[in-house]
Amino acid sequence: MTWNRDDTAVVFIDPQNDVLSPTGINWAATGDSVTENRTVEHMLDIFEAAKAASFGMFISPHYFYPTDHGWLFNGALEADELRTGTFARRGPLDLDGLHGSGADWLAEFKPYINDPTTIVVSPHKVFGPQTNDLVLQLRKRGIGKVLLGGMLANMCVESHLRDLLEQGFEVYVVRDAIAGPRHPQWGDGYQAALVNYAYLAHGVVDTADVVTAMGNL
Repeated sequence: MTWNRDDTAVVFIDPQNDVLSPTGINWAATGDSVTENRTVEHMLDIFEAAKAASFGMFISPHYFYPTDHGWLFNGALEADELRTGTFARRGPLDLDGLHGSGADWLAEFKPYINDPTTIVVSPHKVFGPQTNDLVLQLRKRGIGKVLLGGMLANMCVESHLRDLLEQGFEVYVVRDAIAGPRHPQWGDGYQAALVNYAYLAHGVVDTADVVTAMGNL
């Protein structure tokens, strides 16, 4: 693992209340995994280390607008998100009601995400970055290696991992800066994702590894 600030960036996916906060719509499904992994604490550790070491920080958020309810077909999780109002906003240019909502950043993350050096890309609309400008923003900055974290482990994180690999990036997944949903019929999304990360990623690492590496530069 050789990471440096010139060609390596942190990408956090969906650092939002609906999946990371006890007040979020999906806490019943994600809360145990978030708590056991200390996901929020570990994401904060990486935010702090990345900013201190001047690593690029990219945020790939998930938003649904009223027009998205016009979709004629959806997968199981998409349908559930739209039904429950997960990541709901009033429109792409309308910030009314965003502050403190489920679509808003977790409060602890705001000082780092609102830092003007953090790049918040356009929202991904299903699970992967094919529908936003993440890859463009990484390429334009000469980034070839990505440290990946955020939510949800087996959905958006894995989808970002797969697409970034296909796009030619070297990708490391930070296993404890991630969490996943648990469902009585569908199973444990986090455990399912770990299997695929091991097969797919260039490395599956811990937050401590990342923080140490950044601190040694």
